[in-house]
Amino acid sequence: MRKNAFILFFILAFSVSNIDLIAQNKTKSNDKVARLIAKKRAFNKEFGYGYCIQLYYGDEVDARNLKSEFELTFPKVSLKLNYEQPYWKVLTGNYKTKLEADKAMLLYSEKFSGLIVIPLGK
Repeated sequence: MRKNAFILFFILAFSVSNIDLIAQNKTKSNDKVARLIAKKRAFNKEFGYGYCIQLYYGDEVDARNLKSEFELTFPKVSLKLNYEQPYWKVLTGNYKTKLEADKAMLLYSEKFSGLIVIPLGK
């Protein structure tokens, strides 16, 4: 009796795992998934990979003041000061995913306001 129950359980478990494999194969061949992957690859070609956090966008004096204040508050975080005529940007981080950048932005937004996450270009 126990042998039969064990064999029946084994056959059931094996057949359920095969159904999962069949479902995965159908998902991979789905046209919607293929189009979504192609769309993601096109986005990555255009915008590159990764994200950074923009702390400030404006004039040079305020940008340098904010940069030094941020360095005092978060000494281990690296900052970049970029000039795009006629404005200055204070940027931090090189995050691989937007989720990582959002988590860091939550930490920084306790002390600073007006932060935005920006996708990095190539």
